[in-house]
Amino acid sequence: MSFGNVIKKSYRATRDYFAEEKIDFLPRVGPFSDYTKSKFVCDMRAAANVTLLALPQAIAYAAIAGLDIVYGVMSAAVAAIIAPLFASSRYNVLGPTNATAFMLFSFFAVNPNLQSRVHELLPLLVFIVAIASILGALFKVADLLQYVSRSVLVGYMAGAAVLIIGNQLKPLLGLNQFVDSEKTATFFGLLGELLYSIKHTQWAPLLMGAVTLSVYLAFRRWKKNWPAFSIALLLGSMIFGPLIHLGVGAFAGQETFRTFGLTDLVPSIPDFFRPEIFNDISVLLGVALAIAFLASLENTLMAKSIASQTGDRTDANQDMLSVGFSNLGSAIVGGMPASGSLTRSMLNFNSGAATKASSFYTGLLTLSLVVMIAWSEKAGLDIIDYIPKSALAVLVIAVSFTLFNLKQIRICLRSTLDDAVVIIVTFIATLLAPLHVAIFIGVAISITLFLRKASKPYLKEYEFNDLGELREKEVNEARPIPAISIVHVEGDLFFGASELFRTQIQRIAADPAIKVIILRLKNARHLDATSVMALEDLVGFIRRQGLYLLISGASKDVYKVLKRSGILEILQEGADRTQGESNIFLAMPSNPNISTRDALRRAQQLLGTKEADVRIFYDPKHKR
Repeated sequence: MSFGNVIKKSYRATRDYFAEEKIDFLPRVGPFSDYTKSKFVCDMRAAANVTLLALPQAIAYAAIAGLDIVYGVMSAAVAAIIAPLFASSRYNVLGPTNATAFMLFSFFAVNPNLQSRVHELLPLLVFIVAIASILGALFKVADLLQYVSRSVLVGYMAGAAVLIIGNQLKPLLGLNQFVDSEKTATFFGLLGELLYSIKHTQWAPLLMGAVTLSVYLAFRRWKKNWPAFSIALLLGSMIFGPLIHLGVGAFAGQETFRTFGLTDLVPSIPDFFRPEIFNDISVLLGVALAIAFLASLENTLMAKSIASQTGDRTDANQDMLSVGFSNLGSAIVGGMPASGSLTRSMLNFNSGAATKASSFYTGLLTLSLVVMIAWSEKAGLDIIDYIPKSALAVLVIAVSFTLFNLKQIRICLRSTLDDAVVIIVTFIATLLAPLHVAIFIGVAISITLFLRKASKPYLKEYEFNDLGELREKEVNEARPIPAISIVHVEGDLFFGASELFRTQIQRIAADPAIKVIILRLKNARHLDATSVMALEDLVGFIRRQGLYLLISGASKDVYKVLKRSGILEILQEGADRTQGESNIFLAMPSNPNISTRDALRRAQQLLGTKEADVRIFYDPKHKR
């Protein structure tokens, strides 16, 4: 094959790949083509509800990440505006989340030398997340997320919840100044620091947390449709914020958040021209890929969860693109990484949102509130300064407990041994390793166990019965023609299965009575370079034993792989093509057993015998 033909075929393959299930890179405005007043009312009502949750959550997730709250609120606003322009799901609301926020905190915690450069590195980190997500959507990486066990996410969420709760105990108990932050990157280091510092617990932050938690639980019980998180944080701030600012008793000096101003809202586009940019990219690439992976996984699971109730069709790659562009916007405005928020998206759905415009309105409302807060700072009304860190910490702890999905944990632990191993290993990894490493440890274990199952092709010896029907041969049953073995191969013959396939066939060839092996490849799939090379080795081994190998029932796809790889010529050695002889027989859809019959006749020819009349019977009502 000439170099020009290779280029042409590669071009066609690439063109066909991107033409299939094409990703729409332009903003989608379809929902507004038949937009009505009733839809607008439904979307605005849902947006108002979601905004009341989105803003305080954004503050909380910025606190979890160890960032100024402006990073969280800007991400919540911009991501909610951009995401619906590209997403396939009409209920997705993107913004900062628990899992991605703590992954960010974990990374900077294990790299204390980078903490002084957070303001410089974060826009670049979010930009890399955006590019990774956009490229992932372009190459349809989201399709591969279905191969990641749900046990990975369940175990990761549970482990992250433990770490979040542990870290939020510091402001709740007033221990921030007594805990060495450099020793809290892992759970056991954090636990040791908390136990060592517990004697310094202060009653004032604990009281503020207890009152705020009581309000939250009361509204969750008696007013389930009310935004309990926002109300509890607001009341806690109204009660204790003034006491802190007035310096009343033990409340004097208690920690609160810092209000941001208009200057903090100025876009901070990553500086790509500084000398150390490539070193920074190298340092940030691992955590950026982990956040992009987790954000897309969260977004996909959330979209599918809601779609299962609505009947909507979702496109995982299109939704991954929305994650990419949302993070691109967040990087430009100086926000933190954005992901699909399950709580905000479910609230959007339960609030009766009609179209994707509800997320757009949520972003606009959130942005309006952010600007109002910034203007209040200019006027001397430091609203955020009245939010006690202990009040927000107790609410984060309360929300984090919801990450322990006991039903899903029970299912993962009881379903199969593999699922139990995956969830336990992932959970332990989150406690021992940085979270951006732990998530990939869980994925690696999950894929390894999956490949262990998938890499075991099913081999069964077949025979023709008295009616000419092809059937499985019983273990102790004699072969009709002792020198010929018909081996049915079913399953994936990709690289992970090639070695097992070869050793199993070699074991069959060890039978001294066998002279010809017929490989029936009717249901064999996914032949690749590794399996082709294993087949080539197998042909050499069988011929050195003085045996013959024939192929029957091969599909056109298998035939193409054999031909392009050059092994077809090796298989055909010894067959006089001018006399119509062949060692490979393709499948015939009209009668799938014809190819095996022809292979069996070829085997008898090689043996120089016509023992047993080869008959064929096919009933289309009983396809095998």
